[in-house]
Amino acid sequence: MSTKNYYKENAKVKLKEIIENIGFAMMATRLGNKPLHIIPMYTKKVDPDGNIWFLSKKDSDHFQNIKIDNDVQLIYSEPKSAKYLSLSGRASTTEDSEIINDLYSNLDNNWFEGPEDPLITAICIEPVKAYYWDTKTNKFIDFMKMEINTYLGTNMDVGEKGKLEI
Repeated sequence: MSTKNYYKENAKVKLKEIIENIGFAMMATRLGNKPLHIIPMYTKKVDPDGNIWFLSKKDSDHFQNIKIDNDVQLIYSEPKSAKYLSLSGRASTTEDSEIINDLYSNLDNNWFEGPEDPLITAICIEPVKAYYWDTKTNKFIDFMKMEINTYLGTNMDVGEKGKLEI
């Protein structure tokens, strides 16, 4: 696996590509405490600045944790396509109705009573550090490359990994 680091605009493009391919993240809060508070969250949007957006309720544990300590960790994982992303960032929240309306979809009716729900809030994660793993092909092809590498002693690339510095 080769290492390829991305910077600024290229890092934002790579970040968005991986996140949009996966969709769901595990969000960890209370990073300085044990146990961590970890929950699944559906990514609503990656904006042009590379910020990651979610919808949440103000009475949730993770919302309360962010109010105390805004350091968060996001883990995106898609084993079928062998795409992974680990990201640390700073969270902020907003009740701005324009932002909430932009993020809201009918799927969100499962958790909220519409975009005017008095408990709804948007969470924005500003990435600080990120690291990714991306095979670029499917698992079968990667497995075959690994087998050939092992058998022939070659070094075919099975993907890339690296830092995303936004």
